[in-house]
Amino acid sequence: MSVIWTKTTNDAHFEVRRAGCSVRLYRNGVFHSQYNSRRPIAANLWNLLLIPAYFRPVGTIRRALVLGVGGGAVIRLLQHCIRPEEIVGVELDPMHVFIARRFFGVAPSRANLVQADAVDWLRCYKGPKFDLIIDDLYGEAEGEPMRAVEPDKDWLSILSRNLSNDGVLVMNFISSQALRDSSHLIRQLNPTRLNNAFRLSLPAYENVVGAFVSQALDKKPLRQLLRASASPCGVSLGKLPYRIRRISQ
Repeated sequence: MSVIWTKTTNDAHFEVRRAGCSVRLYRNGVFHSQYNSRRPIAANLWNLLLIPAYFRPVGTIRRALVLGVGGGAVIRLLQHCIRPEEIVGVELDPMHVFIARRFFGVAPSRANLVQADAVDWLRCYKGPKFDLIIDDLYGEAEGEPMRAVEPDKDWLSILSRNLSNDGVLVMNFISSQALRDSSHLIRQLNPTRLNNAFRLSLPAYENVVGAFVSQALDKKPLRQLLRASASPCGVSLGKLPYRIRRISQ
């Protein structure tokens, strides 16, 4: 692995590293993003954030919102596999926006990157609702990743009201317990919406991904769809060693 770019600001040290054909972003020693344009489908957290998009029929996710851009891996995957008409990425750190543009290939034609606080931006947002919202808002403390925004009732309400009626909400959690707590809060806030919740995980990652949808779904059809859906590079998401479990009420 080689360091191809580095910069230190007042409160953070950034490194962009290359490992084979993969580009990786580290901030303060914490691994924030990875993308391989030659082999985008891989057993990593960013692919796990992509999988719930397949709960929606092909072509129906027209507007996607990514909160927490990092290096832009999720945006590249969305453009590669889902191809929404519009992708908006909101990122607090201007250095991440710069890195996503320069090193991860998030060109303006691929996504509209907004440098802003995600909570403030979405609270004030007045535009059309999104078919897919991915909350990947993470920072770090003492060399460990940590959520930058607590998934409390206020934040979950903001996310819900900006999601289309049949949209998909995807959230990255540090633990299964945090996911269960948020699932409970979402059901309290929206008794008739987003009441189907799923937990997705990968063996090599402690983080788990929560997917919340309104329509009645089953994990088996999702697996069947992923097995049948080859990416443009010919690799099926269905071959990833992910685990999916419905979160009971």
